[in-house]
Amino acid sequence: MRGSVLGPLTLGLGARSGVPSAMKPRKVLSLLLLHAGRMVPVRSLMAELWGDQPPRTGPTTLQTYILHLRKLLAEVLGMPSAAVARDVLQTRPGGYAMVVGPGRLDVHEYRDLVAEGEGALGAGDERTADTAFRRALALWQGPALVDVTPHGRPLQAEVARLEQSRLTVTERGIETRLRLGGHLEVLSDLASLVVEHRFHEGLYGQYMLALHRSGQRTRALTVYQRLRTAMTQELGLEPSSKLQRLQQAVLVSDPRLDHEAGAPGRGPVVA
Repeated sequence: MRGSVLGPLTLGLGARSGVPSAMKPRKVLSLLLLHAGRMVPVRSLMAELWGDQPPRTGPTTLQTYILHLRKLLAEVLGMPSAAVARDVLQTRPGGYAMVVGPGRLDVHEYRDLVAEGEGALGAGDERTADTAFRRALALWQGPALVDVTPHGRPLQAEVARLEQSRLTVTERGIETRLRLGGHLEVLSDLASLVVEHRFHEGLYGQYMLALHRSGQRTRALTVYQRLRTAMTQELGLEPSSKLQRLQQAVLVSDPRLDHEAGAPGRGPVVA
């Protein structure tokens, strides 16, 4: 049985799905999968379902949802509900836990690949890091739990954590490709990312650097000016000193901005 949360919620075996159609049980399943192998407290599940004002019948209703999930999983796995309760969706003191085998949940694979990429990057092995980051990002099939809405506070927190991780890994992956001399390759991604994340100075710095290394110094300076205008007009702020230093380096064609493909361990000046 495999499950995914990096996009639409899925859980199943072959063509058989263990995802309920009703939204509240889907929320319960989502939290259990996000914390697979760990106990999710009843209070967290109740907060997800009903916020700060759960009904008096809340605990009983939650138990009904758990029983429904166990029945679905029993059908998917072809095993008795009692066995599912013992081995798959367990009752533990204070809450419930979903037991998922190694490599059976996309978010676990994602985290393992990110850790592999970071370890390789720290060891100066950019090519291995690049492969790991690419594989990690390829697991995403859309926004996390895109079809489980609206999120209560517990799911909001988990989804926000995942989406922040996705953005960070995207930035780390681009940094790695820049180290490998892939400035032309990352231009289209960065052009889209700076539109989506209008005030993300790290992405703007990478975009300016990639443009400069691609022989587009004027465009790099235009990108900086566009960000500065938006920040001063909308936020009343100037770009960071790091980004200002990068702009000055582009203006004078600082040789430290140059990068030979394959040169190990040389990060962007703005980093």
